[in-house]
Amino acid sequence: MKYLLIDSATATLVVAIVIDEQIKYLFNEVTGKDMSSTIMMKIAEAFKEAQLKPQDLDKIFVTTGPGSFTGIRVGLTVAKTMAWALKIPIVPLSSLEVIASATPGQTNVALIDARRGYVYAGAYDQNLNNVYKDRHILLNQLNVKGVYISYDDLPAIKPNPDILKLINKHKDDPGVNPHHLNPNYLKLTEAEEKLNYPHD
Repeated sequence: MKYLLIDSATATLVVAIVIDEQIKYLFNEVTGKDMSSTIMMKIAEAFKEAQLKPQDLDKIFVTTGPGSFTGIRVGLTVAKTMAWALKIPIVPLSSLEVIASATPGQTNVALIDARRGYVYAGAYDQNLNNVYKDRHILLNQLNVKGVYISYDDLPAIKPNPDILKLINKHKDDPGVNPHHLNPNYLKLTEAEEKLNYPHD
């Protein structure tokens, strides 16, 4: 089986191709604001290095959030367009689960900086079961025991996602209709917040 995985929910872009439980391509680096210009280049590079054509894919995995609003939209747009054009299943993943896959602790607490003292947080066990539901919370109110992991400048270790572990857990997921796949921001956008809480 041939899979493409895309995670663009943070400043670190992850693009991977897995063929028969072997990682044939992996890009896992900070791209920051260059996400939209980098993602297609890295996907094209992935197919070239894996000696694969897009139509060879069996399934696409993509993070739906939480994280950067722009980054999430970029990755989802690319993945949904490819899945629709290729008529293959698309499987949504939590960006926090991807981060949590990085360290084999009993409980891994994945964090993404949400600014103003807030984080997106979710805890996962060794089998990547979500044992503390993904949420938007003040960091100083987070009280979960485990190994804290984050790409950001937070009191946590840096992740190196276990792509094979993620794929093996979700490879039998049926997937969803690309048109029905939406971002999971876990909070309102700034525009929505201003609309709901207007200032005088």
